[in-house]
Amino acid sequence: MMTPTITPVILSGGSGTRLWPLSRQLRPKQFLPLVDELTLFQNTVQRLQGIPNLEDVLVVCNEEHRFMVAEQLRELQLAHQGILLEPVGRDTAPALALAALHLTQQGKSDALMLVLPADHVITDNDAFHQAIQQAAQAAQDGYLTTFGIVPQRAETGYGYIRQGESLTDLDASRVAAFVEKPDAGTAQTYVDSGNYLWNSGMFLFRVDRLLAALEAYQPEVLQACQAALADPSHDLDFIRLNTAAFTAAPAISIDYAVMEKTQDAVVIPLDAGWNDVGAWSAVWEVGQQDAQQNVLHGDVLTHQAKGNLVHAEHRLVTLVGVDDLVVVETKDAVMVAHRDKVQHVKHVVGQLKDQQRSEASIHREVNRPWGSYDCIDEGGRFQVKRIVVKPGEKLSLQMHHHRAEHWIVVNGTAEVRCGDKTLLLTENQSTYIPLGETHSLGNPGKVPLEIIEVQSGSYLGEDDIVRFEDVYGRS
Repeated sequence: MMTPTITPVILSGGSGTRLWPLSRQLRPKQFLPLVDELTLFQNTVQRLQGIPNLEDVLVVCNEEHRFMVAEQLRELQLAHQGILLEPVGRDTAPALALAALHLTQQGKSDALMLVLPADHVITDNDAFHQAIQQAAQAAQDGYLTTFGIVPQRAETGYGYIRQGESLTDLDASRVAAFVEKPDAGTAQTYVDSGNYLWNSGMFLFRVDRLLAALEAYQPEVLQACQAALADPSHDLDFIRLNTAAFTAAPAISIDYAVMEKTQDAVVIPLDAGWNDVGAWSAVWEVGQQDAQQNVLHGDVLTHQAKGNLVHAEHRLVTLVGVDDLVVVETKDAVMVAHRDKVQHVKHVVGQLKDQQRSEASIHREVNRPWGSYDCIDEGGRFQVKRIVVKPGEKLSLQMHHHRAEHWIVVNGTAEVRCGDKTLLLTENQSTYIPLGETHSLGNPGKVPLEIIEVQSGSYLGEDDIVRFEDVYGRS
């Protein structure tokens, strides 16, 4: 049988609260290099290379993460079919309905959708590709196919899939049941039976078959997504939906919406070094362990310490005489936990949210489509930032009601617009932006522009920005 065309659909939602303080709401785990030099999102896309008849990826992501998705694809020099922006999170069934409807609009109703979360680790690409070929054949025959992970242990943190009768000519079985996360004793029974697989959250469907199943089992989801995509707007790489229509969609997973109801669900066993990197203990498992079973990242020294994970971003971290700890250091937070208790990190994030602390959602160093800024000092009526602008990029034309700004160039060349004047500044030159004056900052050069910005005024919040022109479509 000829291998059908496959469109990878990358689901890049989720907040990764168990991987705080590195993973935060505005920069969740899929956009972080937790295992090697590439991010989890980039590895998800990269590991697809070499699959026959593979089309460019289609990404479904939160609107707040759109520039990170576009930038990380650009870094890999990979083309894509578009980035569908979800204005609100509605779980996987609406996300997949959007993707299938978009592909149908592109005349690809008979194409195959390979659905992959953006935050998984897979170490055996050959085994992964072989499983995809098996799943593609099953999907082409009309089955709704999922991938079940061959269990390595009695895990209580995953749902399970019970295998039914085997399919002839395919290394696949009908899905007998989806099972919720079990307790330890039940999990051990599942593994001992040899008839259960971990539920991976990865799927392969024919587009028209998925839409037919949604129409049969969850028409409210399909109708809301049809309305949301009836008149999409295109903005740079992004496909924007009707917000009100999509918000009306029920929040439901594809497991509950379709897979648990259909008689056509089949599961392909996958044994490819899979890990969903759901907690810091998983990062330790997939990391490069030294002779003392420590996984160390950054400037770290240890003495008589074993089985620890240390992720140091900016300072020297030392461990003496301790075992099985997780220590994560960032510019604005340090987290220490026992490796067996890291699932509870989410409760700390909950406390931060309850106290409305910014550390729950954003790093001190903040990425923007034009570059980044880092708040390096602040007081009652002042704030000091280090701003980096990428070559050829510029900030919006804007003004502030409550603050004035002083800019000092420390590297590169700045093109500054202030009121009716435009000037070029080079290293060690500075300028002053009065309160209420329209202004913009750009980098016309070939190297990153670095400036120190000193803000002074009665209110220094990021929401004191009135934008007049913005190449990134922000309001």
